[in-house]
Amino acid sequence: MEDIKTQLQFAPLANYLFKDVTYKSEYFPTDSIKGSQFLMPYFEVSGACAGCGETPYYRLATQLFGRDMLIANATGCSSIYCGSVPGTPMVQDKSGQGVAWANSLFEDNAEYGFGMKAAQVIKDEKIVQIAAEALERETVEADLKEVLGQYLENKGDRDKERELVSELVEKVEASSDEAVKELLSFKRDLVSKSVWIVGGDGWSYDIGFGGLDHVIANNLDVNILILDTEVYSNTGGQASKSSQAAQIAKFAAAGKLTAKKDIGQIAMTYGHVYVASISMGANRVQTIKAFKEAEAYKGPSLIIAYSPCVEHGIKGGLSNHQFSQKRAVECGYVTLYRFNPENEENPLTIDSRKPDFTKFRDFVLTERRYNQLTTVNPDNADALLTQSAKDAEKRYNRLARLAGKE
Repeated sequence: MEDIKTQLQFAPLANYLFKDVTYKSEYFPTDSIKGSQFLMPYFEVSGACAGCGETPYYRLATQLFGRDMLIANATGCSSIYCGSVPGTPMVQDKSGQGVAWANSLFEDNAEYGFGMKAAQVIKDEKIVQIAAEALERETVEADLKEVLGQYLENKGDRDKERELVSELVEKVEASSDEAVKELLSFKRDLVSKSVWIVGGDGWSYDIGFGGLDHVIANNLDVNILILDTEVYSNTGGQASKSSQAAQIAKFAAAGKLTAKKDIGQIAMTYGHVYVASISMGANRVQTIKAFKEAEAYKGPSLIIAYSPCVEHGIKGGLSNHQFSQKRAVECGYVTLYRFNPENEENPLTIDSRKPDFTKFRDFVLTERRYNQLTTVNPDNADALLTQSAKDAEKRYNRLARLAGKE
């Protein structure tokens, strides 16, 4: 047995990379593929299945918003690979900042995240009240009033808040006015938080849908990320309302008979909800754009992220999942779009080309969850696969009509 430090040939290099190398995001626009990857990921080395389709979305979200994220994560795969004590992929930067992550149950995770935001709103209101009252008092120093004024003027702009917060705290601590020092009890809340509600399709389409619907029916600024594997991945691959017709899964052993629930179009009917459908391997720029727009939108946002899973049985293995995402969009299995209520004239944008539905069957038969159908249920396989393709075409046509493309 030897001391491990004497046996690690590249330990000095690793030490340098982790402790001395800085991120270069200021040199590139963060809404580009290159620029986003120069941002620090606050999600690293998860315990998910190799090639998992969920984790790239999680990683990207933490790169774009990580320092300021409050995450309510539903029970499921993402709660396992994020919260397997004592390990977690959530890391801190050199200043000690990181993601605030917590797990709640299938049935109440949306409400849990809603509560996080409601609490944050109350804190923000109190911070604004303290600062506004301080501006009216003669006992508050002029230089502190100047910083307080700038802070209130830029409230909600996290980049500006972050620039001001150190100076603000320093001047509050040095102030002779005791009342303004109440701000110090909100020191960690002076930079606004980005609340994210995250989970799989079992939570969002099924067990927790009532709560999710309640949250998007309100107008609090929360962001919902659905990691859509179209199956209850963590509990062994049961069918969910996100599963498509003809898909084999537990409780649909001979192929699911009904169409995929279109949760995106359901959310659009409210009119005030930002909705996006993304598939990273098909269009990385659209994926980044959807994340940035959802987070910037001052209201409820819903992102549906197509996430290939080991339960899909992708031909060639899950390492090919990005290619699978691309083919899924080309054949109409998934449609990329963004619905932004701020664009009043035409809020819906379809970001993918018109699909070639003749490729639909060829695509689904590259996955075990579909190609087993001819063995398990040969008498009905053709009818179910045809129905699945027709369901996909109907979904696309409804979107096309809404987008004014027909």
